[in-house]
Amino acid sequence: MTPSSFSARERWVLLVASAWLVSGLQLDAYAHATTPELETFWTPWHGVLYSGIAVSGLTLVWLMRPRLPVIPTYRTLLALPNALRVPMIGMALLLVGGGVDTLWHNVFGIEQGLEIFVSPSHEFIILGMVLVAAGPALMLATVPGDRLSPGDATLATISALLSALPLHIYSLHASALGSTFFGDGRDPVRIFSTDAQSVHGYLFSTVLLLVPILLIGRRWHLPIGVPTLLVGLPAILMHLMFTTDDGWWMSLTVAGAAAGAELVLRLGAHFLRLPAEAGWFLIGLLAPPLVWGTVLIVASRIEGVGWNVHMVSGLLTLTAFTGAATTLVTRNVRPAPAATPQAVPEEVRTGVPAS
Repeated sequence: MTPSSFSARERWVLLVASAWLVSGLQLDAYAHATTPELETFWTPWHGVLYSGIAVSGLTLVWLMRPRLPVIPTYRTLLALPNALRVPMIGMALLLVGGGVDTLWHNVFGIEQGLEIFVSPSHEFIILGMVLVAAGPALMLATVPGDRLSPGDATLATISALLSALPLHIYSLHASALGSTFFGDGRDPVRIFSTDAQSVHGYLFSTVLLLVPILLIGRRWHLPIGVPTLLVGLPAILMHLMFTTDDGWWMSLTVAGAAAGAELVLRLGAHFLRLPAEAGWFLIGLLAPPLVWGTVLIVASRIEGVGWNVHMVSGLLTLTAFTGAATTLVTRNVRPAPAATPQAVPEEVRTGVPAS
């Protein structure tokens, strides 16, 4: 096994460690949502979270050990494959964020409300989780070929889900998955209002739900059902953490609409025989209004929608534009090719002018 390749065992061990880590965040988020008076750092939820950091860190050490010399140097660390360097950077952010979080809570107290989502230590922790949880999928991406076996598709999907979930949780204040607000019926709708916040939530959630699907589809042929899972599971998990009092209808509607959108778009791509990039552009353009439009239709029957035709049509158009732009950026932005080493002129190398 070369330093840049990873065994299935290594990938799955890191995936389990990442799941432990992100589960700690879910439990902690649920505790904060259901126990607003929580005023101590020493909770079982933090125990799961910080033990997850420890397990993930030890797993990364285990992965690095056979790929480094007995006495590692800065150069040998830089020579590690990106699939390992990215989660290593994530672990560094987790350690810094965890240390600062402990000190912060003891000095300034526990954050409440919106403070939770703008805490500097929490930002380090969330970004660190995203990078660590992306590790298994990055390791899998080093394997040649663009087709995924069922086992590899499962690993890539779970890794993508674990990477996206911390961002869904941390963007609760700007998420369509964290509330069932569909307008208060005021006319005109105020610019700085819950309505405006909800519009931004639909746009931000559109980006967060699309990017993992686009990244997997950029590296491999996208297995059937993966888009549905990467949209439906975050909706269900966000419901379990934050909206259990509102009923299951919205999360299940999102999941069902995602399945329907995937079916329609796959059939459309098959019969129209579009080029790959054109097909992906249509996915970004059509999937968001299909999913969110279905949610609004169901909401109008169950809870009522306070937004008028201007708001609804404009919102769905914005989600379509957002999805299309997200697709164009994610599919086309690539790292610059490595520069070709050039010979150093003799006079520059030696300092002696050429005769």
